[in-house]
Amino acid sequence: MVIANPIYDVVFKRMMENDKVAKFFIGTLLEQTIETVEVKPQEFTYVDELAGLAVFRLDFIATIKTDSGEYKKVLIEIQKAKNHIDLMRFRNYLAEQYKKEDVINDEKVILPITTIYILGFKLPEISSACMKIERNYWDLIEKKIIEGKSDFVEKLTHDSFIVQVNRITDRYQTRLDKLLSVFEQTNFIDDKKITKEFKHSTDIEEVEIITEILHHSGTNPEERKMIENEQEAWRTVDAMTEGLREKVMEQSKVIKEKDQALTEKDQLIAELLKKLDEKK
Repeated sequence: MVIANPIYDVVFKRMMENDKVAKFFIGTLLEQTIETVEVKPQEFTYVDELAGLAVFRLDFIATIKTDSGEYKKVLIEIQKAKNHIDLMRFRNYLAEQYKKEDVINDEKVILPITTIYILGFKLPEISSACMKIERNYWDLIEKKIIEGKSDFVEKLTHDSFIVQVNRITDRYQTRLDKLLSVFEQTNFIDDKKITKEFKHSTDIEEVEIITEILHHSGTNPEERKMIENEQEAWRTVDAMTEGLREKVMEQSKVIKEKDQALTEKDQLIAELLKKLDEKK
């Protein structure tokens, strides 16, 4: 079956509009049963000050309720290329979400946050296609893990999940494998890597629904045009800013080296003055 590549915002949005798919996607990663989910794409304009460009994009916020009755806020970010400026955007966006109150059953509440990052580039230090960064409560006095959790602590810290789509293999055994299979970056049938051949069997309902949605996005001329527009916008940003970024990084390196030299010079002067004082 031909399907669209879901790492594009417009395709991922279409996929997550389906209630069963959203529950499957979040619940499989969090390893929890999701009773209710509400996904809200957040409009965001990427501004590259170096090139004077602004590109529209989407971030995704999901408010979920687990089978234990716990409510959480899940932030989902898709990042296709690695740029230093995006790290700051992620941090700023996360900070904004920590400041916001949510409304549950007509009551303002502060929800725990979980983040999911879908990366279109490889982290050189990490070979895993999908990983969880979680927290433990560690008793520094007794030197042991504390069992139990605090509502106060949960709302000030968060777990995070990272998917590296370029490290996904053709493994197809668990529910997680089957979820990740739709993000696998192989078997493309066009040079732009917009559509690909999905070769696995859809032996669970949620994967079947996902592939049907992605098939429509990949074969519908209007939706394909939206994907191409998004792809072209980011290609333009990357092309126009590549040289500028390199120059800025080189200047930063020179400044850092000068600062280091001045620091070493100050330390040497301080040592010489100390020796002079000792001789006096």
